[in-house]
Amino acid sequence: MELSLLWAIAQRELREALRNKWLWLYGLGFAGLALALSRAGLASAGYSGLGGFGRTAASLINALLLFVPLIGLSVGAGAIAADRERGTLLYLLAQPISRGELFFGKALGAALAVLAALALGFGLAGLGLSVGGGGNTFIYLQLAGFSLLLALAALGMGFIISSLTRKAAAASGAALILWLALVFVGDLGLIGFALSARPSPAALWSALILNPLQVFKVGAIFSLRATLDTLGPVGQYAAYQFGANLPLLLVGLLTLWIIVTFGVAFVIFSKRGDL
Repeated sequence: MELSLLWAIAQRELREALRNKWLWLYGLGFAGLALALSRAGLASAGYSGLGGFGRTAASLINALLLFVPLIGLSVGAGAIAADRERGTLLYLLAQPISRGELFFGKALGAALAVLAALALGFGLAGLGLSVGGGGNTFIYLQLAGFSLLLALAALGMGFIISSLTRKAAAASGAALILWLALVFVGDLGLIGFALSARPSPAALWSALILNPLQVFKVGAIFSLRATLDTLGPVGQYAAYQFGANLPLLLVGLLTLWIIVTFGVAFVIFSKRGDL
């Protein structure tokens, strides 16, 4: 695989992704929501101004669960489908480059665009939240790291959708449906499974890790040094079963999601090509 060709494709994809106004709106939306949550949290305590990071941690996690997968899915969904619709993909495949160089170059460029959006959101939110003092930079960076892994997993799902569709609009619609399923149906399904089947904590943990958003939620709560008792028996089971190794397990699970989703997307792309 020629690295110079891969990087050239990545630069092109990065420029294309950075022109997407929705990418920046999502990043700014997350930063604005984090600041609003901080102000609201402090106002409820009878003060004025901006609150520290610890005061709004739980609300910030919920905001991340909404915005982070949406960023990854939206960027990934348009990466291949848009070029296929415009006929650009056929032109690129006619050049002396391999399908692997084209695919992974586009994946790298899209990942850099997602990283830029998250850096914008976390940077602005971090600056605002630090005004109130009392924040923990290490914990904040841990949360940002888990968010990046979740965004890349969502990006891989978006690439699968993009590899399967011919129209950018159809890919965006499918990505939005998948986002709704992961965010809302996933939670409701887990609750329904717990109420109807009354599974053991081990079985409920196995069902929980099938959704990367739930894996992120456990990792975010753990990184905030909060007790996993808030997740009920499944949180207690995870803490007892894995102990201090739980963060490494969660990072490994999200990394596995990234590898599997991009691997599946590459297989689909290799078979379909410009079709």
